[in-house]
Amino acid sequence: MRKATLISTTRTDSLVSSTIDISKDKSYHTLELNGESYQTIDGFGGCFNELGYIALKKIPNDKKEEVLRNLFDPEECNFTYCRLPIGANDYAESWYSLNETKGDYEMKNFSIERDKECLIPYIKEAEKYSGELNLFASPWSPPTWMKFPEVYNFGTLIWEEKNLKAYALYFKKFIEEYQKEGIKINQVHIQNEPIADQKFPSCVWSGKQLRDFIKEYIGPLFEENKLDTEIWLGTLNSPYDDYGDENWQFGQYNNFANTVLSDKDAKRYIKGVGYQWGGKHALLQTRIAYPEMKLIQTENECGEGKNSWEYAEYVFNLMWTYFINGVSAYTYWNMVLEEEGISTWGWKQNSLITVTKDNDVKYNPEYYLMRHFSKYIKQGATMKGLKGDFAGNALAFENPDGSVVLELLNPFDELQEVTFSVNGEDYSFNIQPHSFNTLVV
Repeated sequence: MRKATLISTTRTDSLVSSTIDISKDKSYHTLELNGESYQTIDGFGGCFNELGYIALKKIPNDKKEEVLRNLFDPEECNFTYCRLPIGANDYAESWYSLNETKGDYEMKNFSIERDKECLIPYIKEAEKYSGELNLFASPWSPPTWMKFPEVYNFGTLIWEEKNLKAYALYFKKFIEEYQKEGIKINQVHIQNEPIADQKFPSCVWSGKQLRDFIKEYIGPLFEENKLDTEIWLGTLNSPYDDYGDENWQFGQYNNFANTVLSDKDAKRYIKGVGYQWGGKHALLQTRIAYPEMKLIQTENECGEGKNSWEYAEYVFNLMWTYFINGVSAYTYWNMVLEEEGISTWGWKQNSLITVTKDNDVKYNPEYYLMRHFSKYIKQGATMKGLKGDFAGNALAFENPDGSVVLELLNPFDELQEVTFSVNGEDYSFNIQPHSFNTLVV
């Protein structure tokens, strides 16, 4: 007789495990596999940001190692699929690029010396526990002298031949310099949120510009130099300003993903599409039109620094939406921050783990939520279809070893009784009010 293990986290408790026997009586709520198999899962992770490493350096070394282990060790959160910025983002200590020498189109002064202070040590210390990570990188802003206006925040890339060639070379140099440090960059995404003209480092691109930069500049350069780093169309967000609330979903898809991928000369260089924030609403159209194209979620929504249970329940629903619509990886944003998580421009944001004012460590509800997924759903797992009246709050996966993992949210104030039917056997169990639950069969 096979058994199942139920792992639960409630609003008031930490992780609790229990063993579930095969049951003869079905509960009111039922779930079962519907026989469909979907995308293969490549992993889970977070973003390496300077302010995260600065927070880690403030706590005693044994606590820092505990945090890194709890994020990256395969027996803990098992983060394997992570992001980093190319130059500054809004969670850099201060704004910078990797070449601020004006007019240096040959990138002779390109340098990652700044990254050796925080980002590279952060990655290397993580890899002590995880082994080599699958890393993807994107810029928030090009060097200021390549933009109009000449600032990190706001603006656009200057659309001139010599500038575009130099910017493609900027990506190439980044990959090569990180390789010299023993860090492989698996993917580059052309621009973080290309539709966002923001107070923090940003740069606005149109879909046509992304298409032309990929097919005429960065794609040929990578191919000519036989770089094995993949080029992805990302990280796409949502164009509220251009289309108004009633049309933004369709503007997102047709004016960005579809504009680029419908061009055969651009598409041949692209290995996948990364979506975040409002871009989630274009996932379904992209998956249906381009089923051969990999999709990933590239940045979890950030919250307001309160790290509440209610927001963690909201994030479960985000994860449900992304996985139902075909993503193969899910990436959290800030893994570690100091209290309130204030960015360089004053936005308070959530994090998985908080370094407190007295240099202690607090694990937030979203840490436990991510752990439910990332610890038990292994790389190479297959997402499985579900049917039943609790399927709107559940996801199922089959690991390479044949184990089946069921992820459930109970968003209600009352205990819920659930029966999961798998391989001809029924497992009946209770899930506590406001809880995250993982059933491993």
